[in-house]
Amino acid sequence: MEKRNQLYEGKAKKVFATDDPEYYIVSYKDDATAFNGLKKGTIAGKGVINNRMSNRLMKRLEAAGIPTHFVEELSERDTLVRKVKIVPLEVIVRNISAGSFSKRYGIDEGIAFDEPTVEFSYKNDALGDPLLSEDHIQALKLATKDEVALIRKYALAIDKFLTAFWKDCGVTLVDFKLEFGKTSDGTIILADEISPDTCRLWDSATGEKLDKDRFRRDLGGVEDAYAEVMKRLMAHE
Repeated sequence: MEKRNQLYEGKAKKVFATDDPEYYIVSYKDDATAFNGLKKGTIAGKGVINNRMSNRLMKRLEAAGIPTHFVEELSERDTLVRKVKIVPLEVIVRNISAGSFSKRYGIDEGIAFDEPTVEFSYKNDALGDPLLSEDHIQALKLATKDEVALIRKYALAIDKFLTAFWKDCGVTLVDFKLEFGKTSDGTIILADEISPDTCRLWDSATGEKLDKDRFRRDLGGVEDAYAEVMKRLMAHE
């Protein structure tokens, strides 16, 4: 598949057209951002790890019955994906209190929930990605009720699968962000990525953070944390 003109550049990836209008090539960058782009930096090798990790996890999810945009890994940083129109929702699944949830509600990090929680945010950096109720989603016509129900169903199924997978790797899945898109025929599928950029991952034994919080909070050892997570994933291939 031939890479053609660049269509889009985001905070962590570039998207290119191909010679087939139904497929794009996504190229992962080492750029790192936090707090809606207010903090910027570079994590050496991040793009390679995020590309390879996301592809491996998406293949596993496909096998478990979750449709994704993944088609083929082309190189260390480039992946062929199905063309989708992104649904403008960030879907956050939380298993343990952390990050903005703890700050918003004034509770300590590390409190395990009885059941996973699902949050929706409006994917809009200019507005700070505000939280949305399902009524807000309908009012803004961001997705239909049936689409939201399907996205929630997929999100919880992904959480169940990833929680068990990471547990086997000695890692606790605290929370994570998903994005979904629509194919040309309107089918909802998982898009974007699954990586230490989009997941909070804690070492199950020590509680050590193995994700982008090390960058957000200036904890140091960011590259080592990403590499450790990738090492554990590869050990379970």
